[in-house]
Amino acid sequence: MLNLLALICLLSGLFSNPLSAAESNRKPNFIVIFCDNLGYGDIEPFGSTVNRTPCLNRMAREGRKFTHFCVTAGVCTPSRASIMTGCYSQRVGMHWNPRDGQVLRPISPYGLNPEEVTVAEVLKQKGYKTGMIGKWHLGDQPPFLPTKQGFDYFYGIPYSDDMTQAVGQRLGDRLDGKNWPPLPVMLNDTVIRAGVDRNLLTKDYTEKAVEFIEQNKDEPFFLYFPQAMPGSTSKPFASDAFRGKSKNGPWGDSIEELDWSTGQLLDKLVELGIDDNTLVVWTSDNGSPMARDMNSTERGTNKPLHGRGYTTSEGAFRVPTIMWWPGRVPADTVCTELATTMDLLPTFADLAGAKVPADRIIDGHDIQPLIFGKEGAKSPYDAFYYYAMDQLQAVRKGPWKLFVPLKEFSRHPHFKKGEGSQPLLFNVVTDISCEHNVADQHPEIVKELQALAEKGRADLGDTDRPGANQRKAAHIENPVPPTLKTTSTK
Repeated sequence: MLNLLALICLLSGLFSNPLSAAESNRKPNFIVIFCDNLGYGDIEPFGSTVNRTPCLNRMAREGRKFTHFCVTAGVCTPSRASIMTGCYSQRVGMHWNPRDGQVLRPISPYGLNPEEVTVAEVLKQKGYKTGMIGKWHLGDQPPFLPTKQGFDYFYGIPYSDDMTQAVGQRLGDRLDGKNWPPLPVMLNDTVIRAGVDRNLLTKDYTEKAVEFIEQNKDEPFFLYFPQAMPGSTSKPFASDAFRGKSKNGPWGDSIEELDWSTGQLLDKLVELGIDDNTLVVWTSDNGSPMARDMNSTERGTNKPLHGRGYTTSEGAFRVPTIMWWPGRVPADTVCTELATTMDLLPTFADLAGAKVPADRIIDGHDIQPLIFGKEGAKSPYDAFYYYAMDQLQAVRKGPWKLFVPLKEFSRHPHFKKGEGSQPLLFNVVTDISCEHNVADQHPEIVKELQALAEKGRADLGDTDRPGANQRKAAHIENPVPPTLKTTSTK
């Protein structure tokens, strides 16, 4: 079956319409495929030798790989807040809250503030049809759902696939676990199914995504497609066609089905003749958690980068990214400049002829020169910050990443308890695995990055120190579980 998939991916790529979007004067379509916990080394274009990804191989061959593309957090909720708003999660208050900690849990009173402007809202102003299929995780209460954040259509689950009723029962009173409902599938604002066969999530989402593309082929559209897999469970899920078929257990099964899913979307764009007018971005929300044995691939791998997901390591923040737009994105190329998920909002806005919100700070940048391979294009970031919840742990400028000295921390990719009083400096370009601390050899660079870290603290805050330009998450009283009864429109 997988050999057939590889042939289909190869053949469909040979018949792309060569007409460019610039020649057609149409507003481009945008598709963002956002995997969950998939690591830097989990797909063949980024070095995997255990997971077969023929469709992503094709996507990379016809598109452009980004080897220094970063998310803004090592965990789900804050990372997703950034891709939606173009801002650090600390900017929009989605990095931590006293009820849930670093990621939202079911029945949380917190969510992405509806006063924030999302990429969907920016594009809607220019007549785009906006759809979201998959995992939301920015608030499960009615005021925070995708349909209140700029999306015309939402189909999926409101939080992580591991936040099931059974898990809640084990938590009991903690995090209100005893009231967690069966994992809900929602259509717009309404729960349509209580309890989910997680083995069918990728297949189900893919079918809905293909339908959305077909239904909106004649108008500009934005499809945000945050996949549930490989997800947060120790053994991810896959449908019968893929379960038990990979060489890497459940993790590999789920990734090979994600690869198939991507091929279905690319093939549909080609079939409809809109591939030449559609930018597809494929990436992950953060690096994989990895197994206890860091040499194992059974829970994903971020190698050759250092560290696991859920931290401020390169392996948590740098994610495998491919961009594809036949005739516009240069084929079979690689971008080695730093870019981030925060850049999608301003980039899409400019491509669509829309305006970035001018009444607030937006941290992302228009990265069209990087996407389209303009000669000499450089990263727009003077500084990029690595936060663990409200604690600034590292800052990057150019090839240099400095882990700042810390008195204490809850988790760190390099320091153990009792350590952290000295700075760590890595050249993340030449020392991709962060094995050599060169702080002593480059005191001037340490000083420069420490000054940038202080600038970040003043702006975005640090532990027990509010930033001057932070905005608040939304909060409601008396949240209720999303169930068939509580969301029914009847």
